Amino acid sequence: MRGRHLSSLENLGRSLSEAVKKLLRLPVVDQKAVKELAKELQRALLQSDVNVSLVLQISKNVEERALREELPPGISRREHLVKVLYEELTKFLGEEPAKTTVQPGRTSIIMLVGIQGSGKTTGTVKIARYYHKRGLKTSIVCADTFRPGAFEQLKQLADKVGIPVYGKVDEKDSEKIALNGLAEFKGEGYDVILIDTAGRHKNERDLMDEMQVLARKLNPNEIVLVIDGTIGQQAMIQAKAFNEATPIGSIFVTKLDGSARGGGALSAVVATGAKIKFVGTGEKIDDIEQFVPADFVGRLLGMGDIKGLIEKVREAEIQVPEQRARAFIEGKFTLKDLYEQMEALRRLGPLKKLWRMMPGSYNIPDDMVETAEKKLDSWRVIIQSMRREEIEDPKMIDSPRARRIARGSGKAERDVKELVNQYNMMKKMMKTFKRRQTTIMRKFQFAA
Repeated sequence: MRGRHLSSLENLGRSLSEAVKKLLRLPVVDQKAVKELAKELQRALLQSDVNVSLVLQISKNVEERALREELPPGISRREHLVKVLYEELTKFLGEEPAKTTVQPGRTSIIMLVGIQGSGKTTGTVKIARYYHKRGLKTSIVCADTFRPGAFEQLKQLADKVGIPVYGKVDEKDSEKIALNGLAEFKGEGYDVILIDTAGRHKNERDLMDEMQVLARKLNPNEIVLVIDGTIGQQAMIQAKAFNEATPIGSIFVTKLDGSARGGGALSAVVATGAKIKFVGTGEKIDDIEQFVPADFVGRLLGMGDIKGLIEKVREAEIQVPEQRARAFIEGKFTLKDLYEQMEALRRLGPLKKLWRMMPGSYNIPDDMVETAEKKLDSWRVIIQSMRREEIEDPKMIDSPRARRIARGSGKAERDVKELVNQYNMMKKMMKTFKRRQTTIMRKFQFAA
C-alpha cells in the first residue's frame, strides 16, 4: 500500500489472509462466523474480477460444507472451515497441476495460440527457457507471418538465452515454415519444439481457420493458450472461442504481476476445462512459474509456498547445505549467513516476490524488504569491517564497537546499527515463521 500499486493477486492474498487470521482469533466459530467469511471471500474475489456466478458458487460451497459436513476426528470447526476454504479455492483453480507432456529423448511439439498483444511471443521464449534450464534441448519455430517483425523480435529474445529459432522473413506460408522448422529441429534431436503462431481474435475467421489447419498438419503434443492476465472476464469469452476451434491442452496466463483483473483471467480455466500450466510473474524471460493450484492457494491464504521457493533456488543453481538451510529457517544464523543468503536470493528476482512465498509473509512490512534490497551493498562493506566474534554474535556490538566498524567501513554509525537491527528483526521473523507451522498446516499439509 503506502501509495504503491498492488496487483489484484496481492490484494486478493492480503484480503484472504486477513479473513483467515480474523477467523483464527474468534473464540467461537458459529454460523455467523461462517457467513461472514463467505461474504469476505465474495468481496475479495469480486475485487479480483472473478466472474460473479463463479464467486457465488465458490462462496456457497464454502458455506454449505462448513455448516453441514461432520467434523473429522481431532479437527476443530475453526480448522475445518479453513480446510474447506483451502479445498474450494484449490478446486476452483484446477486441483491437480497440469500434467507435463515433455520428456527427454522424445520430441514434444508445443503449439502456442492466443489473441494479439497477449504476450505470446515473449511467453514462447519464457516456456523455452523454462524447459532449457531443466536440461532439455529446446527450440522455437516462428510460424507468425502476419505481424511485421515477428521473427526478428522472437529471435532477438531467444538469442539472449541461447534458444535457436527457425523462421523465414520472406515466406508468407505459415504452414510451410512450421513443417520445415519441425523437420530441421527433429533431425537435430531436439526434445522440445515450440511453435509460435500469429496472434488472432475470435472474430478473425481466416486466422482461426489457419490455426485449425496448423493444428491438423503439425499434430502437436499440446496446444497452449496464452491469455493476458489484464483483460479480465474477457478471458473467458476468448478461451471458449479458441477451445471450440482447437481443443486447448493447457493455459499460460501472462502479466499477472501487475494486473488489476487477474481473477478474470484465471476464470478462463473453468471455461475451457483446460488447466493453467504456467503463469507469467514479470517482464524478464525468467519470470515464469509452473502453476500448482494447491501451492498458489496456500500463498494467497498467507500460508506460503515453500516448494515454489525451493524450485526457484534449484533453478538458480544455488547450493545450500540442508543443515545450513534448516538453521536459517529456524532463525539460527550469523550476519555473514544473512548477507550471503540475501545475495543468493537476489539472483532469483525481487526480494518482495520471494517473501510472498514465506508463511505469514503478508505481515512483513514492504519498506523493510525494500530497505534490505537497497542496503545489501552497504551491508557487505560493513560486515567486512567486523571482527569474527561480532559477525557470529552481533548482540555484542555496542556503541564503541559500532563507531569502530563505521570508521573501518567508511559508513555512518547509524548504518551499522541499522544492519544489526535488521538482523535482529530477521531472526525474530524467521522464528515466527517456524512457529506458524500451526496445527492447521501440519494436519492439512498447506506447506511443504
